[in-house]
Parts: sequence; structure tokens; C-alpha cells
Amino acid sequence: MIFKSLSIENFRNIKKQEFSFDKGMNIIYGQNAQGKTNILEALWCFTGAKSFRGAKDNELVRFNSQQAVLNLSFLDQQREQECTVKISKNRSAVLNGVEYPHASALAGKINCIVFSPNDLNIVKDGPVNRRRFLDTAICQLYPSYIGISKRYIKALEQRNSILKNLKFNPNMEEFMVDFENELAETGSSIIKYRKAYLEKINNYLPEIYKGLSNGKEEISVSYETLAGENKEDFLYALKASRKEDMISLSTSVGPHRDDIDIKINGIKARSFGSQGQKRSAALGLKLAESAVICEITGKTPVALLDDVMSELDISRQNYILNHIKDWQVFITCCDVANFENLRSGKVFHVENGCLIEG
Repeated sequence: MIFKSLSIENFRNIKKQEFSFDKGMNIIYGQNAQGKTNILEALWCFTGAKSFRGAKDNELVRFNSQQAVLNLSFLDQQREQECTVKISKNRSAVLNGVEYPHASALAGKINCIVFSPNDLNIVKDGPVNRRRFLDTAICQLYPSYIGISKRYIKALEQRNSILKNLKFNPNMEEFMVDFENELAETGSSIIKYRKAYLEKINNYLPEIYKGLSNGKEEISVSYETLAGENKEDFLYALKASRKEDMISLSTSVGPHRDDIDIKINGIKARSFGSQGQKRSAALGLKLAESAVICEITGKTPVALLDDVMSELDISRQNYILNHIKDWQVFITCCDVANFENLRSGKVFHVENGCLIEG
């Protein structure tokens, strides 16, 4: 997959820009807060996934504007294609003339992987980052996962609402059964997706991590849950935790509380791993994600590297660049001198939301 050109209108701090890309390396440099990451974020919107920076849709629209419009021209399997994403309170999309009321329908059609400074914290921070890593990756490959996740979140909110109001109206407990059934159905499905995805990750991660650690260490990942991957076990876990949940006023079991257990040489990486080990594990997970995309779709994803190269040592930089040397790559950085020996590709300078080639 190759991104050919992009036009941006009223997205973040960018009023109006059009530019074409190199099929290989694209360097985007400039000082902080000028709009470098905004360009990668705009490209990421075409995956159908939420902002990798955690922004809400209306936060992507330029101040005092009604909507943002993004238009991407790209090659997929040697076929020229066109996609438009419009963002206001929500996102809609048009792909090759076919309209989608929700941009999430683009999931699985345009694939990217993104490395951002936050991704380097996948291992050392709390489980929410590891769950987000799983969910974002799975959504790109299996669009039905998005709907299942939305149903789960809605049922979870309803059950939590009942838990908070039981002390005022104890009779509400009888309504909890319907929401627990929905939680069990959708939650067990989410767990199955996540476990199956981690199995695919494990086909690639050990070898990748061995390369990142120069063969000195081994890594293993597994899924941790207090619920079950079938509906009956999930329901049992919900009922068993109900008394505790009535005290805490929240649902204590389910995929919203699950985690990935990451071990290096058999020891928990989050608690006992060094900074270098944690970064290598996070990078390994992202590179394994790209390998899974290639396996399932047969396509090479576009790589978006957001200001992470300067935070890595030379050996890790080289390992990443060697892994993606035949891909289309977009790299943001503050100092273009880091790439002064670039033999081919394009360089763009960003200042105050304006992008200039050269």
C-alpha cells in the first residue's frame, strides 16, 4: 500500500494544505507544536481507528471551523483509489465513491502502524495502554470487533449505573440480569478476539525481540482475565463479583479490566524490567503487529513514526529501519540533521501548520 497524496482542510492547526509523497521515506521536521504529528494523525484517520493521541473527533477540527476534510489518494494492489474523511462531531467517509456514515467502516481497508512516544510506555504504564494496543490493532483487521466493543461498553455503563443507584432503589437489581447477559455475550467475544490476536503476535514477537536484544533475552506474552472466554463462565464471574461490585460501585471483571502479562526471561517486565528492556518489548509488540497485518491482509502497512527515533539508541533505530526498509514510511523529527544522509525520499518542513517540501 502506498499513499500518493493528501489534502487537508481545517484539521487541527492546518487550514489548507496539499502535498504528494515519496513511495519510500518521507521526513517531516520542525519545532514542537508546529503540526508535525497532526499530519500523521490525519493519515491515521483513514484506518477508521480513533486518534492515536486519544483526541475526540471534535478536537480534530480547526478552531472556529465547522468541519475538517481529509482526502487521500493511494495505491492498493496497483489500483489507484481515493478516500475522503469528513470530521465534525463524528466522522464519515467516502471510499471510491461509496459513502459510509461512520468512518469506522474503513477498518481493514487502509492499514497503518504507528509508533509514538506513548507506545514506548506500553510495558511500563498501566494496563489501559496494553488494552488499547490490542483493541486498536484488532479493529484494523476485524471491523466487526468495533461493534462488539461498543455493545460491551454500553452494557457496562448500564450495569455500573445500576450499581450506583441500588442504594436508592434496591429493586433495580432485577434489571441487572439483562445487562449481565449482554456483557457476557460481548465480553467473552472480545476476550476470544484478544487471545487469538496474541497467539498471532507470539508467532513473530520472540524472534523480533531476540533481534532487538542482540539474542541475549527471551520474551513471552499472555492474556490475563478474571472472566471467561465463553458466555457461561463470564456470567458466573459477574454473579460471583456482584456483592463486591455493589460496594465498589463498578464492574470488577471483564475485558475492561484485563491485561497482557509480558515477561522477559521469565520475569515480569513491568515490575522488574530495565528501561531498555521495556522499550525493546514495546517496539517488539509494534513490529509484531505489522507482521500480523502482513500475514492476514497480504499487504504491507504504511509506517508512521512520530518523534520516537531520537528517544532510541542507535541499535534500536537501525533495527526498526531495517525492518521497514521496503515500506512507505513517514517520520517526524525536530532536527532534519538526523537524516542528512538520506539517499532517497522527500523532506518536508512544518511551521505553524504549513508544510513546505525541501
